[in-house]
Amino acid sequence: MATRRDGSAEEFPEPLFAVHQVAERVEALGQFVMKTRRTLKGHGNKVLCMDWCKDKRRIVSSSQDGKVIVWDSFTTNKEHAVTMPCTWVMACAYAPSGCAIACGGLDNKCSVYPLTFDKNENMAAKKKSVAMHTNYLSACSFTNSDMQILTASGDGTCALWDVESGQLLQSFHGHGADVLCLDLAPSETGNTFVSGGCDKKAMVWDMRSGQCIQSFETHDSDINSVRYYPSGDAFASGSDDATCRLYDLRADREVAIYSKESIIFGASSVDFSLSGRLLFAGYNDYTINVWDVLKGSRVSILFGHENRVSTLRVSPDGTAFCSGSWDHTLRIWA
Repeated sequence: MATRRDGSAEEFPEPLFAVHQVAERVEALGQFVMKTRRTLKGHGNKVLCMDWCKDKRRIVSSSQDGKVIVWDSFTTNKEHAVTMPCTWVMACAYAPSGCAIACGGLDNKCSVYPLTFDKNENMAAKKKSVAMHTNYLSACSFTNSDMQILTASGDGTCALWDVESGQLLQSFHGHGADVLCLDLAPSETGNTFVSGGCDKKAMVWDMRSGQCIQSFETHDSDINSVRYYPSGDAFASGSDDATCRLYDLRADREVAIYSKESIIFGASSVDFSLSGRLLFAGYNDYTINVWDVLKGSRVSILFGHENRVSTLRVSPDGTAFCSGSWDHTLRIWA
């Protein structure tokens, strides 16, 4: 089922064009080798979320034990650590400037902490509560500046907040159940974002009007992760139905499904390589599958984590990606 912009529903048969048909003549990818290059140990419980700093080096991660840690991914050193007042810190994000982090979870809030290099400074004292939802915070992301933050929540809404004043700038209503994930359109001018949730829907929103401009409902279960294609013209989703899917925004339809009969566990997190040719997906069976976006085939399967992979992000320069897991560790792959 897809919903047209005017709200009318339309049943699509098999996609009129599937990406793999269009890409038939494209050369297949060669042998593909990626290994764990670093393992980040320090969380005392399940790692739930992570984000890269724009400096391509630092990482923020959050976990079920209430800890939020800032790491140097080159040296694996911990640079900052905050203990949140709640467990299950499901969301964390790095500010574009690299000078602050945001996080939240079962406290229903999104808190912003400024980062300084004064080792004796008490970070908790400088904490600012920015967002308030009526249920858990599932995802957060700064917009193109440190001044605004976008949040998704188990209360079924997304919201845009002013960091300085904590004021609600815009709220986004339309999901019929918990919102689990969001991603901002990549272009500097893009005023849209996509969200996914327990209602099996992926929705594209206009940040200025608060309106849903496109909606896709082809998954059979919760959508755990959404990520824009680097060009901003498409996005991928990962779901508990054990598939990842690609939606073309200009064609207003699903154009690819990434699945195999042998994959029966849900996909928790997806992200594209810098070129957009590869889709990395973390699964609940402890593996990471690497998909050829154009061909629709799996090009690699990465083993290493000892529990489900909960979060995965490609570094800003595309040279590596980081995965976080319920095995309490993060791994950097390249």
